[in-house]
Amino acid sequence: MSTTRFASVVLDVDSTLSGVEGIDWLAGLRGDELAARVAGLTDRAMRAEIALDAVYGERLELVRPTASEVEALGARYIATVAPGAPDVIATLLTRCRRVVVVSGGIREAILPLAAYLGIPDRDVHAVSVQFTSDGQYAGFDSASPLTTADGKRSVVEALDLPRPVLAVGDGATDLAVRPAVDSFAAFIGFVRRPTICIGADLVLESFEQLAETVLE
Repeated sequence: MSTTRFASVVLDVDSTLSGVEGIDWLAGLRGDELAARVAGLTDRAMRAEIALDAVYGERLELVRPTASEVEALGARYIATVAPGAPDVIATLLTRCRRVVVVSGGIREAILPLAAYLGIPDRDVHAVSVQFTSDGQYAGFDSASPLTTADGKRSVVEALDLPRPVLAVGDGATDLAVRPAVDSFAAFIGFVRRPTICIGADLVLESFEQLAETVLE
């Protein structure tokens, strides 16, 4: 286990902070056929077989989640939070580490999870969705860089976080942030993608290992 100390930690959400892939969970509300189609697109994007740019809007348009469904997803994120994550994040914050969330997921669903973990809204960077007055899906922030394959890198660069910075995630969009951080850790607590592990500086199986990496 690396003994490198880090001043900042950048965390992914889906399959990292939580065991849920948000858009896949929402697609599951539409039936097995659509769920399988959307999950296939998500997995291919996370493996870098296709660019996230090519499927981000397509997946949302297929699902068209309502406001109440997005709220339910927020609750699901909390119910499936990674083991040890609440205590580890509390420790990192107490020890004056900067902890930020950078995700291509839906911001409105991620904010409740971040609040549960003690991460302020200002340190949550994700993609907002819009709804009509009666809660129907009305689109998403298509200008957000987080809808693109390399968007996390530009977001992290703009944050100007205290160095050294460790990024933690499970997919290709997380690995792509690497030029903007000092190290990238592939998180395999929920899913292991061999190509992401190969490209990572280290591999973490748990949040306890994350704490050891950052603090010792």
